[in-house]
Amino acid sequence: MKGKIIKGIAGFYYVHVEQRGIYECKAKGVFRNRKVKPLVGDDVLLDSLDEIGMKGNITEILQRRNELVRPASANVDQAMIIFAAAQPAPNLGLLDRFLLMMEKQHVKTVICFNKRELVSEEALWKLCDIYRNSGCRVVTVSVRQNEGLETVREILDGKTTVMAGPSGVGKSSMTNSLYPDARMDTGAVSEKIKRGRHTTRHSELFSIGHETYLMDTPGFSTLYLEGWEKEELKYYYPEFEDYFEKCRFNGCNHISEPDCAVKQAVSAHEISEERYENYRAFYEELSSQRRY
Repeated sequence: MKGKIIKGIAGFYYVHVEQRGIYECKAKGVFRNRKVKPLVGDDVLLDSLDEIGMKGNITEILQRRNELVRPASANVDQAMIIFAAAQPAPNLGLLDRFLLMMEKQHVKTVICFNKRELVSEEALWKLCDIYRNSGCRVVTVSVRQNEGLETVREILDGKTTVMAGPSGVGKSSMTNSLYPDARMDTGAVSEKIKRGRHTTRHSELFSIGHETYLMDTPGFSTLYLEGWEKEELKYYYPEFEDYFEKCRFNGCNHISEPDCAVKQAVSAHEISEERYENYRAFYEELSSQRRY
């Protein structure tokens, strides 16, 4: 049988097989010998050991399309980062940190601003305009007023999506509105894997339609740029790319160098000032890390 790992806890893997349900599985020792660890999102082959108890063995991990470090997962098609347009006000520094992480891991990202009913059209336009050249699609919704959700449903359809964002922005409410049965399904999974209910939260996939999965991740309030070099940061800002060859100096870092085309583009409002100021802050943060 073929299935997809939706959760892994303490050596047990929970595999969703369409039309059948969720199997509790162990991974064969051959994976340990190869130093290969199954990941949430892996497509696998499994043998059924007990159809009544829904238990099995994972016999093969199929080839991965990609592998993410944070959150640890495989075969992710896209990420959707959800922030509120207001209440709480969006922390654009935190949003940009997430975009950097996904850009570095070559994952397409959709930015979704919820609670659009709380701000004026002008304020919403200004917020979205910050990311017009970021390489990300930007959508706005109002879960409370049931507006814009069809667009989100179309974006998610047929894909495996990491859904992330700070607490309080409406991730759970959006999921419940889009797929009312999804939380019921997740509840059934939680009942099956009781051993994991009181441990640190793990990333978890749940099926919301044919070949459509959402990865539920814990809400976050901060993200650290670990293992980055300040000189590489500029390459993860898609809006900078067109200006690299126009700077006076090769290898310009767009901070204090004269005749910098990126800084000129910021002054001309061709590059978002908010995005650039976050870039400067991250650059200084990485510079400080190397001194200690």
